[in-house]
This record gives sequence, C-alpha cells and structure tokens, in this order.
Amino acid sequence: MPEQSYAKHAQIVPLFHGVLFLIIISTFIGSLVNLAHSFDDPSRHYNAALLVTVSASLILLFWFCRIFPLKAQDRAIRAEENLRHYVLTGKLLDSRVTIQQVIALRFAPDAEFPALAARAAAEGLAPKDIKQAIKNWRADNYRV
Repeated sequence: MPEQSYAKHAQIVPLFHGVLFLIIISTFIGSLVNLAHSFDDPSRHYNAALLVTVSASLILLFWFCRIFPLKAQDRAIRAEENLRHYVLTGKLLDSRVTIQQVIALRFAPDAEFPALAARAAAEGLAPKDIKQAIKNWRADNYRV
C-alpha cells in the first residue's frame, strides 16, 4: 500500500465498490424492466415481482454489509483514540469531540494529537479540516 496522506487515505475495493455494485444495480434495473414487460402477461407478474424484491434486497444487503462493520470499527477507533489521549494527557477526550472528529484525529501523530483534539473540540473543526491540519500523517492501514 502506498504511503498514506490526506490525498491518499481513502480505501476503495474495486471489486466491491465498482463491480459488485454495478452488477446489483444492473440486476435491479433489469428486474424493473422485466416487471414492466410482465404487465402484458399476467402469468409472469409473480416471478417478475419476486425478482424486483430479491434485487432490492440485494441493494439493502450491499449497503448494510458495508455500514455495520464500519460502525463497529468507528466504535473501536473511538475507544483507541480515547485511550491514546488519556495516555498522552491523563484526561479523556473532550465530550464535545464527535465520532467523526475522532475518526479524523486517528491520523495525527502523538506529538500533534492532544493539541489538535483540543482545537477540534473548541472550534468544532470538520473532519476534513482536522485531516488537513495534520503535519506528519500517521497511517491507519487496518481500516476497511
């Protein structure tokens, strides 16, 4: 994996985000077309409606299969960064720091982390602004 930075830290899995998503969307569109054509032949209504239902379910499955693990990972990141802040400062993270800010703060090295966390809480920095304020990027190669 190339060295991470603000410009190159997002991780895209081409087979998942591109190919699989396209296949699922194509299947859904095809099932809608099939349903529209089935209006001329009532004996096909049930099968066509079933295909639409299954392909809509695949879209939901695709979405939740991505979101649920990310939520669990976000909770782990919050716990890790809270512990890191405690080790560095003797205090837990400010309660005003949002989960999105914590996720952005994980890229800050120990030397920059406490000050940037305090600034994020005081100024309500957006995650993008936090990431751009980091001088020495700390890679997170384990996030999916």
